Amino acid sequence: MTSTPVSTEQQPATGVPTAATVDLKLEVVVIPVSDVDRAKRFYTGLGWRQDADFSNGDDWRVVQLTPPGSPCSIHFGKGITKAVPGSVQGTYLVVDDIEAARAELAGHGVAVSQIFHVDPATGRGPGPDPERRSYFTYASFSDPDGNSWLLQEIKTRLPGRGFSNFDVATLRKLLREAEKHHGEYEPTAPKHHWSDFYAAYIVAREQGQTPEEAAKYGALHVQDARDRVVQA
Repeated sequence: MTSTPVSTEQQPATGVPTAATVDLKLEVVVIPVSDVDRAKRFYTGLGWRQDADFSNGDDWRVVQLTPPGSPCSIHFGKGITKAVPGSVQGTYLVVDDIEAARAELAGHGVAVSQIFHVDPATGRGPGPDPERRSYFTYASFSDPDGNSWLLQEIKTRLPGRGFSNFDVATLRKLLREAEKHHGEYEPTAPKHHWSDFYAAYIVAREQGQTPEEAAKYGALHVQDARDRVVQA
């Protein structure tokens, strides 16, 4: 395994986007490889979706693959980068269950490291973070050229670091979360439409709030909506 410095995301986002801010969405990371077909076999063997494989003669080829659930893809090929094969190190792959993610990689025959944690105060240690905090637990693996990847476990994001991409699986998970918390709230709630709670809950989660904070926001939104009806 390649030794890779690990950084942890400790501070919430401080910049607040305005209406004039233009979205800049990271779309593709270029991975330098020495053998395109070998790299393609490796990454598709992990279950990454093949989006494209274009070529023009013997000197130019680009393969695009996307990890499951990721809004960002990778490119590798011929004639698309001057970077040395194996020089891309420590690219993050965020997971919400690192044991399951590591087991899946190992099941594909990947030499994945043991789980480890990194704490700014105590440094690196074996096993998951003792408090199972988000952002502190990792595992790593490399492709055949030595480009390395870090699995990072994030169960709850910091404020301002909410969901950046709503795919079906993510939205389904959020709806089920909202359903659970709405079910706990409904017996004592004023008369309302479920959509008032669900909408507020999902927006709060997208903005990086915890499930408990989102549930409180949902309840507040229901009360605000009721108050507006009464005042009207």
